[in-house]
Amino acid sequence: MQERNWRDFFKHLGIFIGIVSIIFTVTVGGFIVVNLQHMGRLARVVQLVQGDYLEKTSISQLIDGATRGIVDSLGDPYSVYMDAQENTQLMEQIEGKFGGVGIILSLKDPQKLVVLRPIKGTPADKAGLEPGDVIMKIDDQDATTIDQDKAVSLMRGDPGTKVTLMVYRENTKKTLTVPLTREAISVPTVTGEALPGNSDLAYIDISQFSPNTANELASVLKTMDISKYKGMVLDLRYNHGGELDAAVGVASYFVQPGPVVYIVDNQGRTVTKASEGNFLGKPFVVLVNEESASAAEIVAGAIKDRGTGTLVGVKTFGKGIVQTIFPLDAGTSMKLTTAKYLTPNKIDIHKKGIEPDLKVEIKKGEEATISPTDKNFDVQLKQAVQVLREKIK
Repeated sequence: MQERNWRDFFKHLGIFIGIVSIIFTVTVGGFIVVNLQHMGRLARVVQLVQGDYLEKTSISQLIDGATRGIVDSLGDPYSVYMDAQENTQLMEQIEGKFGGVGIILSLKDPQKLVVLRPIKGTPADKAGLEPGDVIMKIDDQDATTIDQDKAVSLMRGDPGTKVTLMVYRENTKKTLTVPLTREAISVPTVTGEALPGNSDLAYIDISQFSPNTANELASVLKTMDISKYKGMVLDLRYNHGGELDAAVGVASYFVQPGPVVYIVDNQGRTVTKASEGNFLGKPFVVLVNEESASAAEIVAGAIKDRGTGTLVGVKTFGKGIVQTIFPLDAGTSMKLTTAKYLTPNKIDIHKKGIEPDLKVEIKKGEEATISPTDKNFDVQLKQAVQVLREKIK
């Protein structure tokens, strides 16, 4: 029996080394000779874990860990290996449909799990969670030591299942325990309405860029009958981005035919993504802030460079790189940074952000009025309306 176990071990070890050898060979561009010292070290580690580690492990577990380690070694927070569960959750997030509690986390401080806002009508919203709440625990898991992806995976789950959050509320200096029951969350990415108190101005909020966002925008514009409005406010604040093609589709309504963004790969090859020719031709203002990122910056950058609208707010986040999702076996995948993007004026905004045309900061203690229901606008939205009024005089 023991002999058979060792035969199985060496069989699996041979497969594992073969896989890693292929990876190493491809990495060095097809050379047959690989770094034998590193290969020997890797084989020795596998042997020690299989032979001497206290807990039982499997070869698939070790391959999973090695794969994750290869990607983690890049030091790129946007490149990640995802197991089957994480991959499923990412696909659900991209599609805007998932089981969870309805919390959007802030990007501002990666060391904290700060509630950016609860999604309207979701368990988190109905339980009274507020922007700025800091998540300290998710069930029994200390949330102060995990990253956002891990936190999201812990809060997601089948509708009807329960999760308990412990949050710290800064404005009251209190710690709250909030029991929640997960629901099926379907998040519309585009909302539109007449701006309260300004019946001749349209207000469009885009919360993220999913594969259907451009179609959603077209539907909202049609339902609103956008032709009856004199001008628009496009709100991209707290929009963390999403699908590249969705951003190009949305930008097509706000810039004339021509380049929206240039995609540059690691060989310097450039692909031009151009407007699809849906330009509305109406005066408009775009609201941006420090959490407008990625695809939101593609839209904002195109508008600024092409000079079709005015950006109001503060400098954007500065994520000017593109990730591609590569499906792997057994439902796993790898999200890898494969290109950078440049604005129509060939500006690289990564880690720099986009400066607004008119800088307006939210006052301390003031909350941004996203999709306002009355005329009590935040200072940025007030300024946007003022700029728009000047445009349509």
